[in-house]
Amino acid sequence: MSNSLMKKNTEPFSGGVKPDISLRQYKKKNPLLTKTKPMEKIYKTVASSHVSISQLMLPSHTNFSGKIHGGFVLSLLDQIAFACASKFSGNYCVTASVDTVDFLKPIEVGELVTMKASVNYVGRSSMIVGIRVEAENIQTGNKKHCNSSYFTMVAKDNEGNSVPVPGLILSNFEDVKRFCNSLKQIALKKERELHEEEFNYTSKETLEKIKKYNIQINLD
Repeated sequence: MSNSLMKKNTEPFSGGVKPDISLRQYKKKNPLLTKTKPMEKIYKTVASSHVSISQLMLPSHTNFSGKIHGGFVLSLLDQIAFACASKFSGNYCVTASVDTVDFLKPIEVGELVTMKASVNYVGRSSMIVGIRVEAENIQTGNKKHCNSSYFTMVAKDNEGNSVPVPGLILSNFEDVKRFCNSLKQIALKKERELHEEEFNYTSKETLEKIKKYNIQINLD
């Protein structure tokens, strides 16, 4: 064996991994080479989404019959749906659809309206927010259930792209009930959309069926 091969290498280190450095030390100096763990899925409880607002009804909020205008109630519903969805998702949210708005009882001037909202269902980036509206006579303390509504909200980033939302923890049977009801709403909505696509409105059978209703058919 030649003396050149046996001679210890005393030349300065010029690149690559030093022979005498451990893999752990090298990874510390080069963190990009360390394998990163995938982000864990985040889950939140239904209770963490709860939002409530109360507002006294004023004469300026009325319609021509002296009752609180439905449009004003809808504007409050949209506000609390936004607050509820944004609180749960941690992102800016937009209203994708107003799925149901049931006006059950009129709201009077001077009553204190309280709206309570919660996230009932989550998809990838969408949430169904359920809202209950109660009106209280502040003099007698009597309360009445005036409105139930369901809004579909979508979480967005700063560029306007849809972003994933946390998963939903169902902590009690009321949470389970509302989640299952949301699944039914989604199924009915899809069925309705499919029906609209496939239904033939111009067929003779359709025209015959609708003649029994309070209508006149005068087609040109």
